[in-house]
Amino acid sequence: MTPRWRVVLVGVLALLVGYALPGLTTSVLGELWVSVSRLCHTGLPGVGLVCQPARDLAGLAVPLTGLVLLVLSVAGIWAAALWCLRPVRDLAGPIAQVGPQNLGHRLRPRGSDELARLARSIDEMMERIAAGYEGQRRFAANASHELRTPLAVQRTLIEVGMARSLTGEQLELLTGQLLETNERNERLIEGLLALSESDQGLRSRTPQRLDEIVTGVLAAHQDRITEAGLTVQSHLEPRRVMGERVLLERLVTNLVENAIKYNRPGGTLTVAVGRNPALTVVNTGQVVPAEAVAGLFEPFRRLARDRTNHSGGAGLGLAIARSITQAHDGLIAARPAEYGGLRVDVQLPTAP
Repeated sequence: MTPRWRVVLVGVLALLVGYALPGLTTSVLGELWVSVSRLCHTGLPGVGLVCQPARDLAGLAVPLTGLVLLVLSVAGIWAAALWCLRPVRDLAGPIAQVGPQNLGHRLRPRGSDELARLARSIDEMMERIAAGYEGQRRFAANASHELRTPLAVQRTLIEVGMARSLTGEQLELLTGQLLETNERNERLIEGLLALSESDQGLRSRTPQRLDEIVTGVLAAHQDRITEAGLTVQSHLEPRRVMGERVLLERLVTNLVENAIKYNRPGGTLTVAVGRNPALTVVNTGQVVPAEAVAGLFEPFRRLARDRTNHSGGAGLGLAIARSITQAHDGLIAARPAEYGGLRVDVQLPTAP
């Protein structure tokens, strides 16, 4: 029996008892009083000695009966509550057994009552928890792989340098490769720290001029833009958003660096700040398949599957951008650009 019908049944029984009990109590007390009255008026020898105590007893019967009924009512309500909540207690047992070792366990209830809907909600919650746990496990595995690869390269270079004497040119080449690998490790660790910080949310929210932030980021990357031979097209309208300046700068920086890194020589970098979307960054790189766009926002995911060919990136740029956007209650979306490359749109709430 479902909890709903248990409560209904208990309520009906309570109404019946409440309707019948007053009449029954009145009948019993009335008969007791009539008996006492008859006894006191019989006139038999010795009856007068018990008449007054009998009246006193009849007078005490009313409060004693009320007390007994109160105790019985409380006991009945307690037992009824336990009986009605028994399905919930039965549901608590399987839930208590769920842990990291059996995240695939599901209740799979039947029916459409409240308890079944609660169980289905718990199953849906477990699906989200299992997905998040699997995502964290995959993230840790990918991070370990990303760190292990450059460490293995460093170890190989050091072993080569120790195995034989090197000329000055060879030593310079070896140290250059070691320095490049070390810089890659630094970028990876910085990216992991930035991703962790953005996942923790914002410490403060203040009005920020997004167009001024974009202007500063483009000025800071002017040398790289010139070196890559890119043409910058900027359309910056005044736009105020609520957020944290350091994270907003990191958001714009990641999108701009991504657009520079994966652009083609002599290509175009377009950056726009407006009403909706708040920020748009477009590059003219290689053609991006539409089905691969969503995966680019996952950590360590690149368009090229070869981990060793990543143009110095760690595959965290768009993942960090998404995390920062979500921390600012915004939305980020990407789609293939019209003539190759990627278009990224960021929507952010407007500051009052």
